Amino acid sequence: MSTTNTNLAAVTVFLGLLLTACSPVTPELGVAVVEEPVASPTDNLHPTIPPIPTASLRVTLTEEQTQAQELEQVVTSTAQCDERTLYQHSPVDLAAIEFITPMGLMYDSHVTPVDHAYFQNFKEPDREIDVFSPAAGTVTGIQRMVASVSDEGDIAVDDYRIVIDHACSISSIFIHVDKLSPSLAAAAPPLGDYASVQVPVEAGELIGSFTANVDYNLVDYNITLEKLLVPSTYESEPWKIHTPDYFDYYTPEIQEGFVAKSLRTIEPIAGQIAYDIDGRLVGNWFHKGTEGYRGVDRGRNWAGHLSIAYDHLDPRAVFVSIGTFDGRSTQATVAGNRPDPADVTIDSGLVLYELVSYDYYVDGQHWDRTSLVKGLSLVPASESDGVVGVIAVQLVGERELLVETFPGLTLAEVEGFSDAVLTYVR
Repeated sequence: MSTTNTNLAAVTVFLGLLLTACSPVTPELGVAVVEEPVASPTDNLHPTIPPIPTASLRVTLTEEQTQAQELEQVVTSTAQCDERTLYQHSPVDLAAIEFITPMGLMYDSHVTPVDHAYFQNFKEPDREIDVFSPAAGTVTGIQRMVASVSDEGDIAVDDYRIVIDHACSISSIFIHVDKLSPSLAAAAPPLGDYASVQVPVEAGELIGSFTANVDYNLVDYNITLEKLLVPSTYESEPWKIHTPDYFDYYTPEIQEGFVAKSLRTIEPIAGQIAYDIDGRLVGNWFHKGTEGYRGVDRGRNWAGHLSIAYDHLDPRAVFVSIGTFDGRSTQATVAGNRPDPADVTIDSGLVLYELVSYDYYVDGQHWDRTSLVKGLSLVPASESDGVVGVIAVQLVGERELLVETFPGLTLAEVEGFSDAVLTYVR
C-alpha cells in the first residue's frame, strides 16, 4: 500500500473515533453519544475522508450532577478585569500541526455550529503533539471518555476533556487529549468517570499531548453571544453562549500563527457559531417540545436540532444541518445558494430549499482533507446526481418556524407542506 493510501486509511479510522465531547452529559454511564457516518448521497463526493467528526460525552456522573458543576463554575467565574492580559503561549505546538479547522463545523451529531476549533495533523496521525496551558490557571475538571455510541454500534475510546480556569472568568477547554502530564495524570479519574480537581498550572506549562486531533475552545463568562437569541436554550452546555473568537485573547504573534495554519480565509478567521436574528430564518432552531439543545432523547439529543446558516470553511455557501432527515443527521448545501436565510422573513412565506451534496476545491483542484490549503470553495454536486432532498420552511412568528423534510425528492416534486409538518422554535 502506498504512503498516501496508508495515511488516508489512518485518517478514516481515526475520524471514526473522534465524535465530539461537547454534547450534554446523560444519565447512562460511561459512554459517549455520536452518530457514525452511514451511506448517503454525499458518499460519492467524500468516499474516503468525511468532514471532521467530534464526540458527545457521557461519564459516570448523573446529568444533573455534571450540569450543576458546570453551572457552579459559571456562577463563581464572574470576576471582571479592568485590563485583560493577552495570552503569550499557544494552546498547542503550532509547528507540529498541519492545519486548524475553525469553529462552526456542522457535521453528524454537531447539528448546530460547533463551539470549538480543531488542531489537526492527519498526515502524521501517530505523531505526538504537545498541549499547553495558554495562561496561568487551575485545572478544575478532568473527564475520561470511554466509548462513543452510534446507530452502527459502539467504538471504544480512552482520552480526556480538560477544563482550565484562568483569571478574569476565562476558561480553556481541551477535548481528546491522549496523554496527561504527570501532575494531571495523578488527579485523573478512572476510565469513564469525571474528577473535579484543583491542579494549578503555569502559563505555557505542558499539560499533555495528542495525536491527529485535539479540540479547543476558549470560554469568557463576561460575554454572552448576542446571536444565540435564547440563552436558556443552551443551559445543558452553559459555556456555549460564552464562546467568543478565541484569536482575540492571544498576542499578535500567536494570532499570526493561528491565521497561517487556518483553513478558513474569510473573516472571522477563527470561525463563527452564532447566527440568530429575530424574525429571520438564519440560525439555530429546535423542534418544539424537545427541551431545546438538551433534547428529549438522551441517546440522540441532536435529533430535534436544525441550523440554517453558512459553511464553516466557505461562509459564502448557505448550509443546512438537521438532526433528523430520513432517520439520521444530515448536512447539505443549497442548490443555487439562495435565498439567503438572513433575508427570509415572515413575509417570505413558504421557502423550499433543494439540498445537494458538496465537496471542497481550491483553484479547481479537489482538496484531499489532509493538507493545509488556502482559498477553499465549497462546490455543490450537480443536481442530476447530488440531490439529497428538499426542506420546506416557513416563518410564522418571530421565533417560530414550520419545517418539513422530503428526503430523496427534487424541488419539482414538492409543492408544500403535508400533515407531517413540524414546528420548530428558539
